[in-house]
Amino acid sequence: MEVILIQDLANLGFKNDIVKVRDGYGRNYLLPQKIAIIANEANRKQLAETLKQQAHKAAKLLADAQALEAKLAETVIELKVKANEDGKIFGTVTTQNISDALAAQGIAIDKKVITIAEPIKEIGEHTAQARLHREVKAEIKLNVVAE
Repeated sequence: MEVILIQDLANLGFKNDIVKVRDGYGRNYLLPQKIAIIANEANRKQLAETLKQQAHKAAKLLADAQALEAKLAETVIELKVKANEDGKIFGTVTTQNISDALAAQGIAIDKKVITIAEPIKEIGEHTAQARLHREVKAEIKLNVVAE
Protein backbone atom coordinates (compact mmCIF):
# COMPACT_ATOMS: atom_id res chain seq x y z
CA MET A 1 0.00 0.00 0.00
CA GLU A 2 1.32 3.43 -0.90
CA VAL A 3 0.40 6.39 1.27
CA ILE A 4 1.15 10.11 1.34
CA LEU A 5 2.35 11.27 4.75
CA ILE A 6 0.48 14.25 6.18
CA GLN A 7 3.05 14.81 8.94
CA ASP A 8 6.63 13.80 9.72
CA LEU A 9 6.96 10.33 11.19
CA ALA A 10 10.26 9.09 12.62
CA ASN A 11 11.80 6.14 10.76
CA LEU A 12 9.21 6.34 7.98
CA GLY A 13 9.43 9.69 6.23
CA PHE A 14 8.63 13.36 6.14
CA LYS A 15 5.48 15.30 5.35
CA ASN A 16 4.34 14.96 1.70
CA ASP A 17 6.51 11.88 1.06
CA ILE A 18 4.97 8.95 -0.77
CA VAL A 19 5.99 5.79 1.08
CA LYS A 20 5.16 2.13 0.71
CA VAL A 21 3.90 0.49 3.90
CA ARG A 22 2.28 -2.78 4.79
CA ASP A 23 -1.49 -2.85 4.33
CA GLY A 24 -2.31 -3.44 7.99
CA TYR A 25 -0.03 -0.65 9.21
CA GLY A 26 -1.59 1.76 6.74
CA ARG A 27 -5.23 0.79 7.35
CA ASN A 28 -5.07 0.29 11.10
CA TYR A 29 -2.67 3.02 12.21
CA LEU A 30 -1.66 5.64 9.63
CA LEU A 31 -5.07 6.32 8.09
CA PRO A 32 -7.21 6.37 11.30
CA GLN A 33 -4.65 8.55 13.12
CA LYS A 34 -4.72 10.97 10.14
CA ILE A 35 -0.96 10.63 9.72
CA ALA A 36 -1.31 9.63 6.06
CA ILE A 37 -3.77 9.44 3.17
CA ILE A 38 -4.01 6.84 0.42
CA ALA A 39 -1.81 7.66 -2.59
CA ASN A 40 -4.51 7.45 -5.29
CA GLU A 41 -4.43 9.48 -8.52
CA ALA A 42 -6.45 12.43 -7.18
CA ASN A 43 -4.33 12.73 -4.04
CA ARG A 44 -1.13 12.51 -6.11
CA LYS A 45 -2.28 15.41 -8.31
CA GLN A 46 -3.16 17.46 -5.25
CA LEU A 47 0.25 16.64 -3.75
CA ALA A 48 2.03 17.75 -6.94
CA GLU A 49 0.20 21.10 -6.85
CA THR A 50 0.94 21.57 -3.17
CA LEU A 51 4.64 20.79 -3.66
CA LYS A 52 4.86 23.29 -6.51
CA GLN A 53 3.41 26.01 -4.30
CA GLN A 54 5.65 25.13 -1.35
CA ALA A 55 8.92 25.01 -3.33
CA HIS A 56 9.68 28.69 -2.75
CA LYS A 57 8.85 28.49 0.96
CA ALA A 58 11.03 25.40 1.34
CA ALA A 59 14.06 27.18 -0.12
CA LYS A 60 13.67 29.99 2.43
CA LEU A 61 13.25 27.52 5.32
CA LEU A 62 16.38 25.66 4.24
CA ALA A 63 18.38 28.90 4.09
CA ASP A 64 17.13 29.88 7.58
CA ALA A 65 18.03 26.44 8.95
CA GLN A 66 21.53 26.64 7.47
CA ALA A 67 22.02 30.10 8.98
CA LEU A 68 20.90 28.80 12.37
CA GLU A 69 23.26 25.82 12.00
CA ALA A 70 26.17 28.20 11.38
CA LYS A 71 25.18 30.23 14.45
CA LEU A 72 24.99 27.08 16.60
CA ALA A 73 28.42 25.93 15.38
CA GLU A 74 29.95 29.07 16.90
CA THR A 75 27.97 28.90 20.14
CA VAL A 76 28.90 26.97 23.27
CA ILE A 77 26.06 26.58 25.78
CA GLU A 78 27.04 26.68 29.43
CA LEU A 79 24.75 24.76 31.75
CA LYS A 80 25.09 25.18 35.51
CA VAL A 81 23.92 22.13 37.42
CA LYS A 82 24.17 20.77 40.94
CA ALA A 83 26.93 18.19 41.26
CA ASN A 84 29.01 16.44 43.91
CA GLU A 85 32.79 16.73 44.37
CA ASP A 86 33.47 13.85 41.97
CA GLY A 87 31.76 15.64 39.08
CA LYS A 88 28.59 13.54 39.09
CA ILE A 89 25.41 15.48 38.38
CA PHE A 90 22.38 15.15 40.62
CA GLY A 91 19.86 14.08 37.96
CA THR A 92 20.61 14.54 34.27
CA VAL A 93 20.71 17.27 31.62
CA THR A 94 17.51 17.18 29.55
CA THR A 95 16.52 18.60 26.20
CA GLN A 96 14.37 21.12 28.07
CA ASN A 97 17.48 22.42 29.90
CA ILE A 98 19.29 22.80 26.57
CA SER A 99 16.30 24.54 24.96
CA ASP A 100 16.03 26.97 27.89
CA ALA A 101 19.76 27.76 27.75
CA LEU A 102 19.52 28.41 24.01
CA ALA A 103 16.49 30.65 24.55
CA ALA A 104 18.48 32.66 27.11
CA GLN A 105 21.04 33.34 24.36
CA GLY A 106 18.34 34.38 21.88
CA ILE A 107 18.15 31.14 19.89
CA ALA A 108 14.68 29.62 19.89
CA ILE A 109 14.76 25.85 19.32
CA ASP A 110 11.99 23.52 20.42
CA LYS A 111 13.01 20.76 22.81
CA LYS A 112 11.40 18.15 20.56
CA VAL A 113 13.99 18.57 17.81
CA ILE A 114 16.95 18.23 20.19
CA THR A 115 18.42 14.78 20.80
CA ILE A 116 21.09 13.69 23.24
CA ALA A 117 23.03 10.59 22.17
CA GLU A 118 23.81 9.41 25.69
CA PRO A 119 22.57 10.75 29.03
CA ILE A 120 24.66 13.60 30.41
CA LYS A 121 25.42 12.73 34.02
CA GLU A 122 28.90 14.22 34.46
CA ILE A 123 30.45 17.66 34.39
CA GLY A 124 32.45 18.46 31.26
CA GLU A 125 32.02 19.08 27.56
CA HIS A 126 29.25 17.24 25.72
CA THR A 127 27.33 17.50 22.46
CA ALA A 128 23.71 17.27 21.40
CA GLN A 129 22.04 17.36 18.00
CA ALA A 130 19.18 19.47 16.72
CA ARG A 131 17.21 18.52 13.61
CA LEU A 132 16.50 21.99 12.21
CA HIS A 133 15.29 20.83 8.79
CA ARG A 134 14.96 17.55 6.99
CA GLU A 135 18.39 18.16 5.42
CA VAL A 136 20.06 20.14 8.22
CA LYS A 137 21.23 18.74 11.54
CA ALA A 138 23.19 21.03 13.82
CA GLU A 139 25.54 20.05 16.58
CA ILE A 140 25.14 21.87 19.89
CA LYS A 141 28.23 22.14 22.07
CA LEU A 142 27.52 21.98 25.78
CA ASN A 143 29.78 22.92 28.65
CA VAL A 144 28.29 21.46 31.85
CA VAL A 145 29.67 23.10 35.00
CA ALA A 146 28.88 22.81 38.70
CA GLU A 147 26.98 25.58 40.45
